[in-house]
Amino acid sequence: MEHGTLHDQSNATFSLTDEDHTLANALRFTLNQDPRVVVSGYSIPHPSEVRVNIRVQTTGDPAREVLKDSLQDLLFMCKHTRSTFDRSVASFKKEKRRLKDKKLRNT
Repeated sequence: MEHGTLHDQSNATFSLTDEDHTLANALRFTLNQDPRVVVSGYSIPHPSEVRVNIRVQTTGDPAREVLKDSLQDLLFMCKHTRSTFDRSVASFKKEKRRLKDKKLRNT
């Protein structure tokens, strides 16, 4: 849900349900990397509520578009991290098999 005004689309607060610090802090980081962002931050209204409010203030671009771009950037970072992890695990397993085979040949 978006909270803001119709007159100034460069300022908005977005309320995300079923989210917590994990997504909010990562999203805040990606938002602050964007040169169009003046201020961004998040808050959790109450510990028992599973909701996070993300505040975005831009240099003039619509806050909604900047948020979408930051979410897309975060998605790309997650995909890159996952593929790097998968390659590293495969490499580790291959090296482990190679060492095991070498050890078996030497005995």
